[in-house]
Amino acid sequence: MPFRYRLESILKVRIRKKEAQLAVVQKAQQAVYEAEERIRQNQEEIEQTIQNKKTADFRMMEYYDNYLHHLWDKAEALEQERMRLQEILDEENRKLVKCEQEVKVIEKHKEKQKEIYKEEEKKAELKQFSEIGVQRFFIQGREAAEEEAFELELKKLEQENS
Repeated sequence: MPFRYRLESILKVRIRKKEAQLAVVQKAQQAVYEAEERIRQNQEEIEQTIQNKKTADFRMMEYYDNYLHHLWDKAEALEQERMRLQEILDEENRKLVKCEQEVKVIEKHKEKQKEIYKEEEKKAELKQFSEIGVQRFFIQGREAAEEEAFELELKKLEQENS
């Protein structure tokens, strides 16, 4: 009879849960990457504005300053958003690690049960071979006794005929 793990359904549920959590982690990671990209774009815009400010008319300086303050405020807000998304990613990663541990526990239990099953199968096979060996021994013993009895009868008959 092949090995059948009694907690297989639980293992499958935990694997699906782990896979779902992995998808959540990937989405959170993507959100962090997108936030970092927005920060990089904002930084490029700040650098471009500073370069343009150097060559601009002096009457436009106040507008450039206001725009730079706006970009710096935006950079601060984007960094806070990135930090918030990073915290979410860290939490989702912790959940993923927990899911992976749950799966590993069940898989390890399954492997132990499989080893126990194999050992029991070997014991049953050895017992069966042992029983066969005992039966053969008795059969051979009986045959040997019958043969001895037959030989004794032959000797008696030979002695009577002589």
